[in-house]
Amino acid sequence: MLRIRSLLNNKRAFSSTVRTLTINKSHDVVIIGGGPAGYVAAIKAAQLGFNTACVEKRGKLGGTCLNVGCIPSKALLNNSHLYHQMHTEAQKRGIDVNGDIKINVANFQKAKDDAVKQLTGGVELLFKKNKVTYYKGNGSFEDETKIRVTPVDGLEGTVKEDHILDVKNIIVATGSEVTPFPGIEIDEEKIVSSTGALSLKEIPKRLTIIGGGIIGLEMGSVYSRLGSKVTVVEFQPQIGASMDGEVAKATQKFLKKQGLDFKLSTKVISAKRNDDKNVVEIVVEDTKTNKQENLEAEVLLVAVGRRPYIAGLGAEKIGLEVDKRGRLVIDDQFNSKFPHIKVVGDVTFGPMLAHKAEEEGIAAVEMLKTGHGHVNYNNIPSVMYSHPEVAWVGKTEEQLKEAGIDYKIGKFPFAANSRAKTNQDTEGFVKILIDSKTERILGAHIIGPNAGEMIAEAGLALEYGASAEDVARVCHAHPTLSEAFKEANMAAYDKAIHC
Repeated sequence: MLRIRSLLNNKRAFSSTVRTLTINKSHDVVIIGGGPAGYVAAIKAAQLGFNTACVEKRGKLGGTCLNVGCIPSKALLNNSHLYHQMHTEAQKRGIDVNGDIKINVANFQKAKDDAVKQLTGGVELLFKKNKVTYYKGNGSFEDETKIRVTPVDGLEGTVKEDHILDVKNIIVATGSEVTPFPGIEIDEEKIVSSTGALSLKEIPKRLTIIGGGIIGLEMGSVYSRLGSKVTVVEFQPQIGASMDGEVAKATQKFLKKQGLDFKLSTKVISAKRNDDKNVVEIVVEDTKTNKQENLEAEVLLVAVGRRPYIAGLGAEKIGLEVDKRGRLVIDDQFNSKFPHIKVVGDVTFGPMLAHKAEEEGIAAVEMLKTGHGHVNYNNIPSVMYSHPEVAWVGKTEEQLKEAGIDYKIGKFPFAANSRAKTNQDTEGFVKILIDSKTERILGAHIIGPNAGEMIAEAGLALEYGASAEDVARVCHAHPTLSEAFKEANMAAYDKAIHC
């Protein structure tokens, strides 16, 4: 009996030792966060010869963008648009559809999930290909040169023991999280964030959205096409806060024609579930008249933006500076107060965009290797994947007026574009802003089919300081939508041909 007790005691002691075991590793570069900024930085660092590791607690690479943002929302947008086209456009395109066209919500969601799974798995394969060490666990500062990685409860593949990583260079890319709305509790069932909106199990009869930005309008487009009555409540007098004013008005007009209702200059007073009626009751107030109105919806989407995510990082432990908006403070070389700790992506300054984050990740690593890196913050495109799509890069009219810059405008409607005509998709226009004296392109704004693809040409022109004439004299294939971009540039410095 004594021998058995002794063995049991030894076993308990051994188990305790295993639980507290710490493994020490060394790396040249460790990236905390596996989103667009983090995973791209990790791959680039490995390509440049650094012994590189990436720490990600989600267990899936790609961050918000791949898992609960850009990618799943595009899947829903594309598939809902196809469904809407089959209902509204098939006959005028000469296609007879026999029988009912229905949405299978489970398969609709599965198509989205399959796309996400393929892409996140693809990033993990890229890590293996480039020999990036991948730690699935919580990453936090032990001190300014060491990162502690701890297991995540319930996460498949998580590290089994604490790891202490001794690091020469650290890149923080912890991303962002949904901004809460004061007084409204998100339960991801009836009151949802963008994450919950991506995975609704049924189509709500009524969907109210707080926020008229890109996320809210994209999700509103999805569910409007699927049959929901969508109401957008926006505090500002205009949707799409960073859009050119003329484009924002046109966007609202097109979305309203599709069935979305807008309550602008309106603030939300309260919102709460009424489970007896199976609705969310929302009280809103017109900021001009102070008149209140009661709304009801089966689902309320809170889409008022995102905020930097630093929970559990231990930034305060080593004295990293955090501003009043929760962003980690850096200089123009991405450096924190410690030159070997760089910060990129949503967790610091600038627009919270995946492509901006990727550029920063690459630039930060190049600075580690060569001392030089490049991100042009005056040339970061934005895209809203509604229909018609909206895309822009460079300055808006409002920004040019505020800066006192003399400018000229060139516009061309898709209604005059031959490819748009053949596609029966002619809503929108291309708008080019150029310097009145030099005719250099200052901004480009597109609302129309494939705007998100077309904006790349504008970005290239801006990057190399092209004039409107430079673009207009490039031969564009016919018939293509891109000819509308060429003609808008022609209109800016001279006259368009087809309008």
